[in-house]
Amino acid sequence: MNAPVTIDDKQEHASPHERERLVVIGNGMAGCRAVEEILSRDADRYAITIFGAEPRVNYDRIMLSPVLAGDKSFEEIIINDQSWYDDNGIELVSGDAVIAIKREAREVVSASGRVTPYDRLLIATGSDPFIIPVPGHKLSGVITFRDLDDVDKMLTAAETGGHAVVIGGGLLGLEAAHGLSLRGMKVTVLHLMPTLMERQLDEAAGFLLRSELERRGQTIITQADTAEIMGDSHVTGVKLKDGTEIDADLVVMAVGIKPSVNLAKTAELEVERGIVVDDDMVTSDPAILAVGECVQHRGACYGLVAPLWEMCRALADFMTSDPSGYVGSVTATKLKVSGINLFSAGDFSGGDDTEDIVMRDASRGVYKRVVVKGDRLIGAVLYGDTADGSWYFDLLKRQEDISDIREALIFGQAFASGGATLDPDSAVAALSLDAEICGCNGVTKGQVVACIDGGANDLDSVRAGCKASASCGSCTGLVESLLSISLGEDYGGARTVTPMCQCTSFTHEDVRRNILEKELKSIPQVMQELHWTTPDGCASCRPALNYYLLCAWPTEHEEDPQSRFVNERMHANIQKDGTYSVVPRMWGGITTPNELRAIADAADKYEARLVKVTGGQRLDIFGIKKEDLPSIWADLNAAGMVSGHAYGKALRTVKTCVGSEWCRFGTQDSTGLGIKAEQMTWGSWMPHKFKIAVSGCPRNCAEASIKDLGIICVDSGYELSVGGNGGIHLRGTDFLCKAETEEAALEYIAAFVQLYREEARYLDRTAPWVERVGMDYIKGRIVEDEPGRKALQERFLFAQSVHQKDPWAERVAGAESHLHKHIAEIRPFAILEPA
Repeated sequence: MNAPVTIDDKQEHASPHERERLVVIGNGMAGCRAVEEILSRDADRYAITIFGAEPRVNYDRIMLSPVLAGDKSFEEIIINDQSWYDDNGIELVSGDAVIAIKREAREVVSASGRVTPYDRLLIATGSDPFIIPVPGHKLSGVITFRDLDDVDKMLTAAETGGHAVVIGGGLLGLEAAHGLSLRGMKVTVLHLMPTLMERQLDEAAGFLLRSELERRGQTIITQADTAEIMGDSHVTGVKLKDGTEIDADLVVMAVGIKPSVNLAKTAELEVERGIVVDDDMVTSDPAILAVGECVQHRGACYGLVAPLWEMCRALADFMTSDPSGYVGSVTATKLKVSGINLFSAGDFSGGDDTEDIVMRDASRGVYKRVVVKGDRLIGAVLYGDTADGSWYFDLLKRQEDISDIREALIFGQAFASGGATLDPDSAVAALSLDAEICGCNGVTKGQVVACIDGGANDLDSVRAGCKASASCGSCTGLVESLLSISLGEDYGGARTVTPMCQCTSFTHEDVRRNILEKELKSIPQVMQELHWTTPDGCASCRPALNYYLLCAWPTEHEEDPQSRFVNERMHANIQKDGTYSVVPRMWGGITTPNELRAIADAADKYEARLVKVTGGQRLDIFGIKKEDLPSIWADLNAAGMVSGHAYGKALRTVKTCVGSEWCRFGTQDSTGLGIKAEQMTWGSWMPHKFKIAVSGCPRNCAEASIKDLGIICVDSGYELSVGGNGGIHLRGTDFLCKAETEEAALEYIAAFVQLYREEARYLDRTAPWVERVGMDYIKGRIVEDEPGRKALQERFLFAQSVHQKDPWAERVAGAESHLHKHIAEIRPFAILEPA
């Protein structure tokens, strides 16, 4: 190819009174990032036109997987909206691909016939998906996974369910399979090689990954050689060369990518596997540069995002007369499949002159392998615990001498630094300035620090300034550590949104979303996946996490009794003298002589100091000793009475008036409806205590208008209102809807309770939750969306089928000695236990 060219070689084509004309072919991540880098160095140098084949602004292709999985919308993955083009004077020509480059005339021609002259041309055409040319590959229903149109096709196919076959067990294939599985399709992954992601994982890590995906319900077939895609006009299945046939309503080809070079070939630029470029990203034509997945540099083509960012920086340096040169990249991989921690970097193929250091922890599902050559780290594979990925990658890129820390290398940065007490801030402080912090956006530690030095003082302003942590969010903890280090006492950790607690940067909503998407089933899983800064959490986050897991996975979550408040663990209310009060349930406030006798007998037998009628129409038995709790539960159970959950973040009471059966003003059977509502909802764990009331007429004797959910009976049916609170801050309910029948009323009740259970923050009563989300939103979800309402009801009733059990009865099911032992072993959080 030609010798490197200087930026002055093109001056004869540009008027000294005009800015140089830069035309960019490709409105993707590489092309626009190159423009961003140029603008940051010399915003007035070029008049820029960008051609894009897609009819859209620039978006983050790495985040297509979260869009497919339902985690993000297209609007949330836009990198540069239209205002960016307008503000920087960039002409965007979208939906009109360039089809020809006229090098002699220095012009490009688009599909619409538009001719645009250039002084400098930048080719950033990216890559094309590789299509296996087997019979049937052109059938309807066979798609690739490269852009938003592909995602839309997958979402359309997933609406009807059915079977999806993903051909290719690499990064893209596994991310596509995960998203389709979340969308309800039955997914089979076919992979030609024996190990998934064989370019990034060794056999052991590949086995762990396969086992986890199969546990989630995916079918993984390795050494699967596709022979044919079956179907007439639309795909119906896939046939392998060994004769195996697999049903398929959708086939996703994700077997690899190849540089998009046809345009460059037609223009007679030097092309091998990719468009050949020098260290300044200049092609064989001095006026034409290329960057991204379409290029070949020093014999290498790159398909990951980090090298693209390094290329763009070198290109921008050259384009603004300060050439630095691109020398190639060391790459690292993180799999963006929710709930799976995986990191790979460098060379892990091994050899006679290399040494492997391996650590396995089968109980935690952790595997770590580092490859050492001489006194240098050359490769690393981490599965299950990737916290030290950035540190290993930094050592690998800098080729630092690791001889002094070799014995501790496998145990991570903390041990290698002299002990296991290295805090997150110290760990980040030890990284070099060119260490990568945000892989999604190619942001180094030095760039984050510069952003902070330039005025960014919280996470949101860093995200806006340099994009670190703005995509998948996995580097949020690193960014916050840099904020803490750089700002010291001036950093208050303040964010536009409030984190769940001091142990994490994630909000309650972030945590709940990740629990579902990443299929997290236990507190340790949540803390590991979301990078909790405090290893065991705190008394604020642990009860919340325990509830969120219970709500998300009724049959699968791992209950942690020690993460419940003391009253919930004891199933009784502790009083200031250390004794407990016990409240049996009275359905709708109704009792019987038998129940009253049982309460009186229990009060006498266990020397209760007080029996009081509660505001919820029940009897509270005070002064019960801790050691007597199992016995009094057994006695009350024998009389047919169950726990009233007066101690729990759960349904407390359903208060009723006597209604039409007895009262001359009653319009409906309020007592009967109240009992049905209580029998449906009791035992349901919630973000906070929850109270219901049913009044038989608008006189409202049951005080329904200050309950979490109130029903007022009228001649024509039942008026439901929500969000009331009779506590310190009195709040009246907001009208929700009117139901004509008891059945309809119960459906609305179940739907509202489940919506509150699924979306409110832990320890939020309905009142602040309703005020935060608004009644328009709640009505839209419950009143206006009938299928959605029924789905909420169905989820609630399913959860109740699992959780609606009397804890007192469970405690007395075994021997009494066992029950006493159980109570004696409970060790509540000190912060939650009275002095």
